[in-house]
Amino acid sequence: MTILNQPISGNDLARFSGPNTFMRLPQADTLAGLDVAVLGIPMDIGTSWRTGARFGPKHIRSESAIIRPYNMATFAAPFDSLQVADIGDLAINTFSLPDSLRIIRESYDAILAQDVTPMAIGGDHSITLPILRAVAAKHGPVALVHVDAHADVNDEMFGEKETHGTFLRRAHEERLIVPDKTFQIGLRGSGYAAGDFTEAKGWGVRQFPAWELWQQNLTLIGAQIRKEIGDHPVYITFDIDSLDPSFAPGTGTPEIGGLTTPQALQLIHALGGVNAVGCDLVEVSPPYDPAGTTALTAASLLFELLCIMPGVTSR
Repeated sequence: MTILNQPISGNDLARFSGPNTFMRLPQADTLAGLDVAVLGIPMDIGTSWRTGARFGPKHIRSESAIIRPYNMATFAAPFDSLQVADIGDLAINTFSLPDSLRIIRESYDAILAQDVTPMAIGGDHSITLPILRAVAAKHGPVALVHVDAHADVNDEMFGEKETHGTFLRRAHEERLIVPDKTFQIGLRGSGYAAGDFTEAKGWGVRQFPAWELWQQNLTLIGAQIRKEIGDHPVYITFDIDSLDPSFAPGTGTPEIGGLTTPQALQLIHALGGVNAVGCDLVEVSPPYDPAGTTALTAASLLFELLCIMPGVTSR
């Protein structure tokens, strides 16, 4: 009988001590036997405004020590049914964005070859493109739930084709995603041109801009997205700047008028049952939030995403 990993209990070892792994889970040196692998991608050389997301994985792991293993809202108990471990950080090349993206792709090829579901702690949003390349190579073009203030459909930024603001355009061009099963939630702010958001709609992408969501419960929208995705493999990418800066100030490209944390929880809860083949949470920049609120929010959202992974049971 397989003994499933459990986070270290705060009643056994004080939460301010112990390993700096996600939720103080065991750190694994091998993928063997894992259902879900949590990994850090400490990179922010793909950003165009404020840096600091390279510190995201360390701070998110630190704040995750407060999270307990049972979800009291949804009754999900991920550690009762899935073998989960933290496999540490990818050794990216901090001086080269192209080489770092190559490292991410090759690392994900190895993870997915073992039928392990990856959960990435970013890092900036440029990490999602090589992840999608590996995921699509295994599963074919995937559905995408993209929670973000920005559409990330720029053709280039400072002459670079692969950055945090271009990943969705490249994913569409390379047919890594299914356009009519791609959903963008939380878009807002100013743009470079009038068509910054509308172009993706022309590809078939469904958009739920933040100004249409103010004061709304996102449960129904999440249920609608889940129904339209059906059983198709889906990847979830959650940019912390989708939240209003009053909830998550520590991010590289903040925009006012964003989602609330209750709305983020409503959305994730409503996605329960999707065939998720991986997820990431990106753009947490701890230097812009010394209190740690953003990192705590990110850690909590990652736990919520873990709670909707396939195979999770309820208590």
